[in-house]
Amino acid sequence: MSDQKFPKRLTEGYESFLGGRFGGERQRFEELADRGQNPEILLIGCCDSRVSPELIFDARPGEMFVLRNVANLVPPYKPNDDYHGTSAAIEFAVMGLKVKHIVVMGHAQCGGVKAYTELQHDPYMRPLAPGDFIGGWIKLLAPAAEKLGSPSEPRANWSERLALQSIKESLKNLRSFPYIKTLEDRGWLTLHGAYFGVASGELLALEDPDGEFLQISKQAHIDALGKEPRF
Repeated sequence: MSDQKFPKRLTEGYESFLGGRFGGERQRFEELADRGQNPEILLIGCCDSRVSPELIFDARPGEMFVLRNVANLVPPYKPNDDYHGTSAAIEFAVMGLKVKHIVVMGHAQCGGVKAYTELQHDPYMRPLAPGDFIGGWIKLLAPAAEKLGSPSEPRANWSERLALQSIKESLKNLRSFPYIKTLEDRGWLTLHGAYFGVASGELLALEDPDGEFLQISKQAHIDALGKEPRF
């Protein structure tokens, strides 16, 4: 048995939480424990440690049901005997919690998207990590890459375009879930795409799957930077 103690950073963070947010929102935590959760938003994001949805959207406890995986991907509906963690979480949020919105949020400089991009240029390069699962998972980016075509620009630029296109592909895959398509057609569920700039703090939003990503809250972003942003 390891003699490692619980990470000091987590202990310190927990103590800060007890002395701050927990004290200020203790009643809300008690209510959530008593009546359960009732979030209206399912947010599907990347597990990248730099992109915390609760932090970006200043969410209170119980406001968002957050699902995170490598490169914020949604597989197509494919029921079988395999393990489907992402699909199971989506099913629970939609059918169990009855969320009203699903947001697929990608981000700049995504490691999973970059790895897929590099593998397209050099199939013999080392994988993102040794193991059996990541390579198979990021193959979900293939349909988005096919729609972009061969890159005619620097790899980094093509990779960012792939990240945006993959959000549209994930929205398409969400609509392959029969219950999601039905609820959306009835106006009971709305699907959204979003993209976060890690360094800039810029947030782009897509609501039309065939449209463009447009910056939201532009003035608030400018005010936060204290000057016109340079992109």
